[in-house]
Amino acid sequence: MADFDLGSSFIAALHKPSALLPIAKHREALLYLIETNPVTIVVGQTGSGKTTQIPQFLEQAGWCGDGKIIAVTQPRRVAATTVAVRVAEEYGCELGKEVGYSIRFEDVTSAATRIKFLTDGLLIREALVDPLLSRYSIIMVDEAHERSISTDILLGLLKKIMKRRPELRVIISSATLQAEDFLKFFSPQSDDQPSDQNGKGQTGSIISLEGRTYPIDVLYLEIPTEDYVEKAVSTVFEIHTKEGDGDILVFLTGREEIDNAIQAISERIDQLHPRAQSILALPLYAGLSTEQQMYVFEEAPENTRKVILSTNIAEASVTIDGIVYVVDSGFVKLRAFDPRTGIESLTATPVSKAAASQRAGRAGRTRPGKCFRLYTEDNFQALPDANVPEIQRTNLAPFVLQLKALGIDNVVRFNYLTPPPAELLIKATELLFSLRALDEYAKLTRPLGTRMVELSVEPMMAKTLLTASSFGCLSEILTIAAMTSLGGSVWIQRDGEKKQMESARRKFAADEGDHLTLLNVYQTFVTKGKKEARFCHDNHINFKAMTRAVSIRGQLKRYLERFGIAVDESLSASSAAAGKGESIRRCLTTGYFAHAAKMQFDGTFRNVEGGTILYAHPSSLMFNRKADWVIFHEVMDTGNKIFIRDITKIEKNWLLEYASDFYQLKS
Repeated sequence: MADFDLGSSFIAALHKPSALLPIAKHREALLYLIETNPVTIVVGQTGSGKTTQIPQFLEQAGWCGDGKIIAVTQPRRVAATTVAVRVAEEYGCELGKEVGYSIRFEDVTSAATRIKFLTDGLLIREALVDPLLSRYSIIMVDEAHERSISTDILLGLLKKIMKRRPELRVIISSATLQAEDFLKFFSPQSDDQPSDQNGKGQTGSIISLEGRTYPIDVLYLEIPTEDYVEKAVSTVFEIHTKEGDGDILVFLTGREEIDNAIQAISERIDQLHPRAQSILALPLYAGLSTEQQMYVFEEAPENTRKVILSTNIAEASVTIDGIVYVVDSGFVKLRAFDPRTGIESLTATPVSKAAASQRAGRAGRTRPGKCFRLYTEDNFQALPDANVPEIQRTNLAPFVLQLKALGIDNVVRFNYLTPPPAELLIKATELLFSLRALDEYAKLTRPLGTRMVELSVEPMMAKTLLTASSFGCLSEILTIAAMTSLGGSVWIQRDGEKKQMESARRKFAADEGDHLTLLNVYQTFVTKGKKEARFCHDNHINFKAMTRAVSIRGQLKRYLERFGIAVDESLSASSAAAGKGESIRRCLTTGYFAHAAKMQFDGTFRNVEGGTILYAHPSSLMFNRKADWVIFHEVMDTGNKIFIRDITKIEKNWLLEYASDFYQLKS
């Protein structure tokens, strides 16, 4: 490969070549440390077996006596589900019996469950009902070094809980670099408060179980590439035609890039020699259903090489056997919240050195491998050592709300691993006050604030749902909430059928924008479409996404019924036509007023503060359409343009009517 400079034989920095022992060798030492220390930090590369084996060791050692459960938290849904499937298989039980998982809108556990995999966000939600998490004898926080905001807040909560529950055991699994930080965080000296009699001396210890790894050749580009997606595709074909057997794992930043790359690969497969080995390209990202995510773990058909195109999910959370080649784009999508504009966007950012090492390490699991980095060696040297923790760059409103509900009123004094910037906390509190979730004393309002916490949607949508009955459109808003919680598009564009998809979309289009269009899609699917796959195929709609929307809607409806809010389900096939369009748009404004924008003469939008130019995303119905004022659901920053998605037309005076605390007219 001409423009790659073959590096020397490489071993990822996070591996110690001497520690080539599988985790089973550490079993006794591990159990002893967990028995004698409140906190155990386990250092081990993904693939060392820690996530799948440690919970089983603990269960066999009797930690599930008295009906107690072992919890293993993951930063991502994908990991919680895939690991649970694997452990249930090894344990020899049906998924959901002794081994189960719980993620947002999906609970596969039962009274028999002894080992439970769940996202750290969900464990925080459980603490709302059971503040001491008394069902659990052991809580293992996996991939803690990723420093997701939920992980950080969970660690702060566990530190508080352990003061009241000295028998609770906490295991933190981390990459090497941060192990000491976690240990220091849990040591009694890191508190202003004096430690209790149990807190004298050592709180915890670190054990290292580096997995077996093989040498990895790291290859860099000689000159930077302008288009890393295109370069990734050409590199896949270079590997396929010039290198030996073995599957390929490609790291890209998101669904759109992955879909484009898969399309490019399928177009180029035809050019291969008829007798050459074939390629099976598979996507892996958070928006896929559990079933779709499972495809990447299946063996490829005979004479076929698997190429998995993944977001950073495959960097740490899941181990896929058979990977010999890694292609690393060098980018990752990270959430970034701008407190000045109040806009949170997903932005493609260069990876950190730690993440680049994790990615390379995926290639050396079963035999020597190669990692092709689509950037120069100088670029690598210039990367930051680790990414900024999420708590320092994200919209804190959902978490301030949760902390308040957990009885932590002084969110500034909460024990954070890394404290969030003051301006992010101020902005979050301001928004929650404007949503009427907090009163003037920054206390949770009742019933609105407490109910907003219980609904498992973000605060703006929670407020919209809880005010919908006063607008007479609760059934419709429930549908919109479910459709916008899917985390991906409901439209499917098949090869060469772009025009057909566009005309299918036009059948459902509502002039008022995307939210009412999504409502039309859902209502037609459940009435005329009889919830059938055939209807979806004919209309270029994602059937799996629609069945998930039906399930999410049912769960949200149960939450509301628990609050004593009745849902009138007299579904008409076109609510917008039935005169509810304005009520729905007014109701959306009560929640999304902070995401308002005004259209400019050139067709772009500006947020109310006027500093940010926003473009309607091509997938939105408001793309190239006129509107005076709009509210939007989400923001995507591609580097050269900031796009808004899920857009609905509103009237300017509604903003003053429903958000007088947030907006005032200049005199």
